[in-house]
Amino acid sequence: MGKNLLQHVKKGDKRPIILAAVMLAMFMGAVEATIVSTAMPAIVGDLGGFSLYSWVFSGYLLMNSVTVLIYGKLSDLFGRKPVLTFGIIVFLVGSILCGFAGTMNQLIVYRFIQGLGAGAVMPVAMTIVGDIYSKEERAQIQGYLSSVWGISAIIGPALGGIFVEHISWRLVFWVNIPLGILAIILLWLFLNETVEKRKHSIDYFGAILLTVGISSFMLILVEGGVHWAWTSLPILSLSTLSILCFLLFVVVERKASEPIMPFEIWRNRSISIANIVSLTTGMMLIGISSFLPAFVQGVMGKSPTVAGFTLTTMSIGWPIAAALSGKWLLKIGYRDTSLLGGLFLILGSMFFVFMSENSGPFYAASGSFFVGAGMGLSSTAFIVLIQSTVSWQQRGIATASNSFMRNMGNTIGAALLGGILNTRLNSYFRGKDLEGGTLSIDSANMLLDESQRNNLPENVLTVLKNGLTLSLHSVYWVAFALAIISLLLIYFLPKEKE
Repeated sequence: MGKNLLQHVKKGDKRPIILAAVMLAMFMGAVEATIVSTAMPAIVGDLGGFSLYSWVFSGYLLMNSVTVLIYGKLSDLFGRKPVLTFGIIVFLVGSILCGFAGTMNQLIVYRFIQGLGAGAVMPVAMTIVGDIYSKEERAQIQGYLSSVWGISAIIGPALGGIFVEHISWRLVFWVNIPLGILAIILLWLFLNETVEKRKHSIDYFGAILLTVGISSFMLILVEGGVHWAWTSLPILSLSTLSILCFLLFVVVERKASEPIMPFEIWRNRSISIANIVSLTTGMMLIGISSFLPAFVQGVMGKSPTVAGFTLTTMSIGWPIAAALSGKWLLKIGYRDTSLLGGLFLILGSMFFVFMSENSGPFYAASGSFFVGAGMGLSSTAFIVLIQSTVSWQQRGIATASNSFMRNMGNTIGAALLGGILNTRLNSYFRGKDLEGGTLSIDSANMLLDESQRNNLPENVLTVLKNGLTLSLHSVYWVAFALAIISLLLIYFLPKEKE
């Protein structure tokens, strides 16, 4: 137990090349988030289907979340290289298909495929770094890995804006193809591994129950009150299925020899609070990052490039705060550092609650920066807290559980806040009969397509902008509430012993 399964890795000059391959794979996944968020208003403007907006994110995040722990176990069985290669190939296939999507429904299906591959990229890439570098070397290497997120934060929105405005949004999905191919080539040329043959018990049943349970719950959040009444047969059936799957999941996990979610680590107060806060902040983060471009373009009337800029500041604030968090942890402790992060999250979310059509992109970018800073402070403190709370034998599981909870927060948040957005839009447009036609949720598409927007009568444009503003503010109020809940939970973290 505890042995690295990469028994033989060519070191020396080849390790920097392997690290470059790992960073390429990580960059491929990291840039996907910011570049797609920037392009989404243009994609909806082209393909239509504004009511399906949140599913483009939810489908990707769902498959990413529920496969992370499974891929980790598979890499123990079959080695890191084949599992990571498989993940990259599936991700690239999904990316190619997304670029050819002709409808929103097709795009969502292809995003599921993308997410299925993405689940292997981050955890296995991080594991390779742990395998080929010693404990003393990893601290420095983490700086290189963190730079991936900072670079993607700047390049992603910028590329997304350029592609949308001057070429085609389809390139947003295809830009990753050469990166993925190069990463695979470098891995197979320079990473040599010998896998220790030992039997594992993979918790497939637990993974299936979790997938079905979360998927059912997401359907309820997105479609409830929009296409299905809350008391309708589909909602009641999905609710029953979701509850049953979650209950069975708990039973299965307690009996599994290698559970996908080990519950014993949750008995530790610090870990349980850190993980729950990661869930709530994950929900908040996805709501702001997913729908901010829609506000900047649809309500403010700005270009995709400007919308991308407002997201970029969030991801710039994150690594800066993360670097400061490492220093402050030694001076004021993880609890006070996390509390400071929670205050930044509240401050950032307040910007969006009071944002209006005339606020301007710099105002939106400022809110993004503070949210990013809050996430950088708190998430870094949580990782240090969790890893210092458990033994070496549980460190990997405990760290994975925190990542899993943040992914779940992103997944549930995309569905929940997307559902709130659709419900509010549906309610606002109901009964408003303009120009001889009735507005619907998908009428918001016209705000996100510049040519359609410019041809709209003034009264229709006003109603559409007011409806989108009201609906997005509902999302931001929920994000603000989640920030407050996060800060209250952080307060209950145990204080460090003097």
